[in-house]
Amino acid sequence: MKDIAAELSPADYAGAVATAVQAAAAYYTDGSTPLGDDEYDALVRAIATYEEANPDQVLPDSPTGKVAGGAVGGDVPHSVPMLSLDNVFSAEELTEWAAGLERRIGRPVDGWCVEPKLDGLAVAARYSGGRLRQILTRGDGLAGEDISHSADAVLGLPATLTEPLDVELRGEVLLTTEQFDRANEVRTEHGHTPFAHPRSGAAGTLRAKDRAYRVELTFFAYDAIGLGDDLAHSALLERLGALGANTAATTAAHPLRCGTLEQAQQRIDEIAALRAALPFGIDGVVVKADSATDQHDAGSGSRAPRWAVARKLAAEHKVTRLLDVEWNVGRTGIIAPRAVLEPVVIDGVTVTYATLHNPADITRRGLMIGDQVFVYRAGDVIPRVEAPLVDQRTGAETPIAFPEACPRCGDAIDSSEQRWRCVRGRNCQVLAAVVYAAGRDQLDIEGLGGTRAAQLVDAGLVHDIADLFALTREQLLALERMGDTSTDNLLAALETARRQPLNRVFCALGVRGTGRTMSRRIAAHFGSMAAIRAADAETLAQVDGIGTEKARVIAAELAELAPLLDKLAAQDVGTAVTEVASPAADVAEGSDGGAGQPPAGALTGKVVVVTGAMTGPLAALSRNEMNELVERAGGKASSSVSKKTSLLVAGDTTSSKYKKATELDIQILTPDEFADLVAAHLPTA
Repeated sequence: MKDIAAELSPADYAGAVATAVQAAAAYYTDGSTPLGDDEYDALVRAIATYEEANPDQVLPDSPTGKVAGGAVGGDVPHSVPMLSLDNVFSAEELTEWAAGLERRIGRPVDGWCVEPKLDGLAVAARYSGGRLRQILTRGDGLAGEDISHSADAVLGLPATLTEPLDVELRGEVLLTTEQFDRANEVRTEHGHTPFAHPRSGAAGTLRAKDRAYRVELTFFAYDAIGLGDDLAHSALLERLGALGANTAATTAAHPLRCGTLEQAQQRIDEIAALRAALPFGIDGVVVKADSATDQHDAGSGSRAPRWAVARKLAAEHKVTRLLDVEWNVGRTGIIAPRAVLEPVVIDGVTVTYATLHNPADITRRGLMIGDQVFVYRAGDVIPRVEAPLVDQRTGAETPIAFPEACPRCGDAIDSSEQRWRCVRGRNCQVLAAVVYAAGRDQLDIEGLGGTRAAQLVDAGLVHDIADLFALTREQLLALERMGDTSTDNLLAALETARRQPLNRVFCALGVRGTGRTMSRRIAAHFGSMAAIRAADAETLAQVDGIGTEKARVIAAELAELAPLLDKLAAQDVGTAVTEVASPAADVAEGSDGGAGQPPAGALTGKVVVVTGAMTGPLAALSRNEMNELVERAGGKASSSVSKKTSLLVAGDTTSSKYKKATELDIQILTPDEFADLVAAHLPTA
């Protein structure tokens, strides 16, 4: 696509127009376009460049200058045209666009409103006397389709406004991440293939009639016709919320009025940083002149308003080819499929592999080797394959072969659960289990890296993590490259690890469905390994964050681990008993915790978020150790800033978490100030 974007020959121009129109039609109807956003944008820009140089050769089907690329329409006229937005792709292009707007109106813009560009379908909702009467798609901007039959499935679009107004709300309908997952569960239960991605799901759901199942969507309002022409855009959004409509104001990427373009650019960066954590998809950030006067004086073109622009972000979805599927065995014996892809660049990263979750997921999606597939990547999240483009199949595709025996040891496979597992469980991957257990956030056994662990396993000295604590000086000295000093250091590290607290020992077990945070919660809830082992699924489900299904998995894991737990207990590992603490978030600040509970700590009842690198007494602590410190002091550690956050420990004053905490007027402490506050709970050297 890079070559096409650079220059089109006359011979290629007609083909490029046809490709763009076909892709736009798929995108705006069911979201099944074979082109990613980046490819489509590059193609349209190349077409526009060619047409600027050859105005006498412009084809009537060209997507340039048309709403939705001219690919869709409808039969119900809009009261006022529903326009698209022009795009910019860099901070420099945004600056140029803003300068052009100010030249057009003859003065500086009186402030900007910055809001997320939601990745859904634009709709117009017409109200009469405050009651919802009709919903239309955008169509070609002049007329749209009537989709009123879908009204009861769209959350955030009230059936009745808080005032009896004749008004038309405009906004975006989408599937949130949670709604998308639920929609695919429902579809597969009814024998249908999963949606390829949230946009295709929203498009298909809005148009569908007489389905045997219900899929919920969410509406976000961003404009209105009939509320007056003198409202600033930021004030209009507040008015929409007051009428009962859902807006992006309820999200972390909420609209913000910025006095200068520099502040607007800063807000764009903040929203872009939030992208991976948002509960819905965005493909850009919209910058609008906030003043109604500025908007009126700027006017609109045939396709887009001149006072608003979309600052596009790098695409998170791309289309590439599924070349193969590898089957890897994890440290707990789980057999995980991994997609081998034709390399594709997503958000600046070349993606060659992606997760496929489990065999049942492959079957549900109907994937085949050779398929063109949607691949999704957001932030640092591991890329995943979402769905095949069935209509792009050539007949050369082949079924994915599932393993009949464990790919690592050749033993049988337990396929009774969605995630297949070697019948040998952890014994199939002893080395991986040992290396994980020795990690810094588990037992923290210094000097026991992958090479040394492999040496111990290969020598037959270690068959599980309990065997580490039975190693003798003579056994270690007999190993290659183990001298007196390295032997004594490893034995000393093992003695230190023997005294690790319950949460770290439990985490070292690698119980499925748990991690560092859940291990801390389980340890705090039960207080001893004996109590944890005695807990049934119903009791485990009482721990914060463990539902019925996860409790069942954990209970089964603990039963499987019984022999290992017996060996650890014989080595005096994980036998320490601590007082059971009630959940920090449920203890009133300043209370003594109740009868039998420890006295309140400095952070009792507080939700604490940590951001950036720590300094001073906290400099050596990992993020997991910081979270442990928070909980020792009675608080509850969290990874995101919200209205529930009590305190932010900020080692970085430029982070989005710092800015969000400032906006919400949350208490902020430097690492040194926080260290003073929790001095009594700091780990001793």
